[in-house]
Amino acid sequence: MEIYHSKSKKHLEELNYIKKKYNTISWFRLLCVVFFFISIYYYIKNSNPFYSVLAAVFFFAFILLMRFHSKLLFKRKITEALLDINNKELDYLEKQKIPFENGLEFNDFHHPYAYDLDIFGEHSLFQNLNRTATFIGKKTLAKQCLTLLSNEEILRNHQAIEELTAKLDWRQEFLALGKISQDDQSSYKTLLQWSKFDSEPITKANIWISKLSPVLLLVVFLGYWITSNTLFLNIFGLLFVFNLAFLGKFMKRIQIEIANSSNISKIISQYGLLMKKIEEESFQSEKLIDLQQQLTLKKENASVHFKQLAVLFSYMDSIGNLVTTILFNGTFLFNVHVLKSLIVWKNEHAKALEDWMEVIGEFEMLNSLANLSYNNPKFVFPELNTNYEISFSELSHPLLNAKNRVGNDMDFQPQSFVILTGSNMSGKSTFLRTLGINMVLTGMGAPVCATMGNVHPLPVLVSMRLSDSLSDSESYFFAEIKRLKQIMDELEKGPAFVLLDEILRGTNSDDKRNGTIEVVKKIIAKKAIGAIATHDIEVCLTTNDFPELLINKCFEVEIQNDELHFDYKLRDGICKNKSATFLMKKMGVI
Repeated sequence: MEIYHSKSKKHLEELNYIKKKYNTISWFRLLCVVFFFISIYYYIKNSNPFYSVLAAVFFFAFILLMRFHSKLLFKRKITEALLDINNKELDYLEKQKIPFENGLEFNDFHHPYAYDLDIFGEHSLFQNLNRTATFIGKKTLAKQCLTLLSNEEILRNHQAIEELTAKLDWRQEFLALGKISQDDQSSYKTLLQWSKFDSEPITKANIWISKLSPVLLLVVFLGYWITSNTLFLNIFGLLFVFNLAFLGKFMKRIQIEIANSSNISKIISQYGLLMKKIEEESFQSEKLIDLQQQLTLKKENASVHFKQLAVLFSYMDSIGNLVTTILFNGTFLFNVHVLKSLIVWKNEHAKALEDWMEVIGEFEMLNSLANLSYNNPKFVFPELNTNYEISFSELSHPLLNAKNRVGNDMDFQPQSFVILTGSNMSGKSTFLRTLGINMVLTGMGAPVCATMGNVHPLPVLVSMRLSDSLSDSESYFFAEIKRLKQIMDELEKGPAFVLLDEILRGTNSDDKRNGTIEVVKKIIAKKAIGAIATHDIEVCLTTNDFPELLINKCFEVEIQNDELHFDYKLRDGICKNKSATFLMKKMGVI
């Protein structure tokens, strides 16, 4: 946490210095403008060449100050973003708030675990991990939270995350560039739609006309300038009108090419800066090097190609200015040439554009996981196996406060399925979520909240917290049955990690007990690994029939000084103590 305090203080000092410099230059710019007009005034009044030279000096000084001003403005935005990044990390680590987007739009109620394990939404896994700034970054992180990687890809992620964990400055600078881009889903989709829209090339005849007409107009203008013959002036006017009419032929195509693209040149330029940041960094891990190499086409970096595209879109934006459109197109057919260049760029680079964007998304996703690792140095990368063995030491929920969370050892061998009992509030559901979240993190290639892990990554299937689907006219019970059917169907494809919390709550006791026992039998027959939480002691007796596959674990509650005491420590066996009656008596319910 100290590093974030130090960086926040440093960036605040830098920002104050930049603001002072920025304001000073603004005053000098204003003075240049004032003295420029004063010089022009005295030149007109006295016809003294000295004042014309002075006006030129102030004009060029203004241009130089403008460029310097623009660079300072960019630096100011970056510094403001860096300050914001470090302040948000402090807020997060000090548990004041979670100041990051929660990804609720990615929630999928039909996914095997997204809703049950709180992957998206307030206080979710995504919100705690999210250190992305672009839409593609957010989308890539969300997809990764829902996807199980192969063992090989998990190990590649381990190496990449470990390397990025040490690159704090680079990660923050990359995030700052993303933040100032102000990218959103609309901009991302607009750019992709543009790249996939099939644009017909301009015909050779039209290309020749677009080249010859401006040249001919220039020749006519020179003819008039040399001879002062009004015939040349008349021809010049006709060619000027011809050029505008010729532009009209392409106006519809131009409007289609730049549809909904306002300010997109700025965002494309920022994408280019993100790519350049990746291209210029030195990486050691295999995955980061592979991603870096994807940003090359025709022996040129993707950032160079994106800069060209940003310039072309910036030029095309001029079509919205009537005066500029008439002047530039009447003389040079400016927008026709830009249209031609845009189509050429698209034909040469469009197929690679989405891949380049995905590289940015991958880096933002990996940076988010590296930030998790950096903020939690005690988290470990689990060892992987292919023997369906899963074990953890001091396993805790990664989103709980480090000061309060309680670690537990968990080993799914030789028995592969746990029947978990415990009174209300003893920690059963939290422990199931702890198992689920850490298995999800394992499948992403992220570190887990444990001191040791040896895991065979498996698909995670969960039935813990379903909601009535009123739009589908479903009761809670029917929604739960559908989820159990989904789990059974997935288990037909192969073993998985299954978590069930007090299933079949929508039916009577006998039906619930018998149904739960049959579900457990079918799940273990399909070689599932995992746990089920229950209050029914008779379900626990199933371990007698399958001692090689099932084991009982529990969380106990103690009454100390007339108060309930929960230690949240996992024990062997079946829960013996009860808290419901005691709590109701204490609160005067019974």
